[in-house]
Amino acid sequence: MPGGLRVLAVDDEAPALDDLVHLLRADPRIGTVHTARDGAGALRCLDRALAEGRPVDAVFLDIRMPGLDGTVLGRVLAQFARAPHIVFVTAFEEHAVDAFEIKATDYILKPVRPERLAEAIRRVAQNGAAGGPGAPGAPAGGGGRAPRPEPEPMPVELAGVTRFVAPAEVLYVEAQGDYARLHTPTGSHLVRIPLAALEERWRDAGFVRVHRSHLVALARIEELRLDSGRCTILVGGTELPVSRRHVRELRDLLVRNARRPT
Repeated sequence: MPGGLRVLAVDDEAPALDDLVHLLRADPRIGTVHTARDGAGALRCLDRALAEGRPVDAVFLDIRMPGLDGTVLGRVLAQFARAPHIVFVTAFEEHAVDAFEIKATDYILKPVRPERLAEAIRRVAQNGAAGGPGAPGAPAGGGGRAPRPEPEPMPVELAGVTRFVAPAEVLYVEAQGDYARLHTPTGSHLVRIPLAALEERWRDAGFVRVHRSHLVALARIEELRLDSGRCTILVGGTELPVSRRHVRELRDLLVRNARRPT
């Protein structure tokens, strides 16, 4: 691809990460190499790249890491609407079945040999860049995986335990700087993702932007209120503002949604 492949290398051990990055940068097919030391850092990097319009084409991912391990992270990545290729880079053979189930592009054992890494890069390049023809998430028949019907759930930390909040559980999302707060009927969760990136991910799950600070599940809107030129909606008992430029689009969406056969 023009400019080379954009890749993310993830490993919690600095020497292993440095070696992997050195080998990746030595390959002429690689354009940009991002790095992360854990699963949470990897998600932040992917979110930034997506928000900037430069999605990562492939993630070279260690498996045994603290917090969000590689297989769990791989399952999350595999559900992205613009799924990157996943290449596991690990010292352990026993996770090959997990890699197969996730439909990873390749599985490399440490220590990484340059020729083995070159073969994995060839597979990534041959199957296409993220979101492009033949890429994961592209329509069936293009050589990659078809898009999944449900957008990916969001990992959240609760008392040191990672759980996943599905889009169907969320009433609305509130922007808080570079973070977003997911509001559900039972509480709220702060996640490390900009609202714009989450809007892109969850659009197919029926979420619409109603304000620069709010993303709302269309099916969860209880009322649309117009009063003296001011528009608000009621979602889960909470009144939220609708910016003027979103009013017409939201009204049209609600009308179309109401007319759908049940």
